[in-house]
Amino acid sequence: MTDIAEIEAFLACPTPPAWIDWAMENEPLLLIDHANCEKKAAASAMNLMYRYVDKPDLLKKMSQLAREELLHFEQVVNLMEERGVSYQHLSPSRYASSLRDPMRTHEPARLVDMLIVGAFVEARSCERFAAIAPRLDPQIGKFYTSLLRSESRHYADYLSLGRQYLEEAGESRDAFDARVATFAEREAALISDPDSEFRFHSGVPAG
Repeated sequence: MTDIAEIEAFLACPTPPAWIDWAMENEPLLLIDHANCEKKAAASAMNLMYRYVDKPDLLKKMSQLAREELLHFEQVVNLMEERGVSYQHLSPSRYASSLRDPMRTHEPARLVDMLIVGAFVEARSCERFAAIAPRLDPQIGKFYTSLLRSESRHYADYLSLGRQYLEEAGESRDAFDARVATFAEREAALISDPDSEFRFHSGVPAG
């Protein structure tokens, strides 16, 4: 069962109502960028597998995650085809690149920070699916609700791996919590601040 309350407690702020209204006005863009997000999530998991080949736990969890994200990508594309929405290139939102700005560059700190970022991306996705599902047409709403279980598991996997590798490096639980707090503050700002273009992880509409 998906624990949305845990996800909401992890995030420093909820999705603003202004973004939800924006999403309702841009359903084709929502679906297109959702497809992009699923594809990027699979690529991110694969990149971790290629970079950290000496970590069996990471390899197993990221392999499963990548398969699930690609399945979700196919499902979104099918929904788009049924609605006559053409898949197209969209410029990326500021969200992922800006969220990575505080990342450290030395190991194992870099890996820990990458995993924390992954946890925030999955947690926000899960929270947004739950927030907008009741406002969408029944077919998309049911699909988005069906994604909550896997998205929440992906969040938990990223977070547990990050904690595991930080502790293996001899750092304390407090140090991990401090890193989570750093990214939580940045993530909340990206979600709450004005954005010029609608995307699945954009902030609120500017102007």
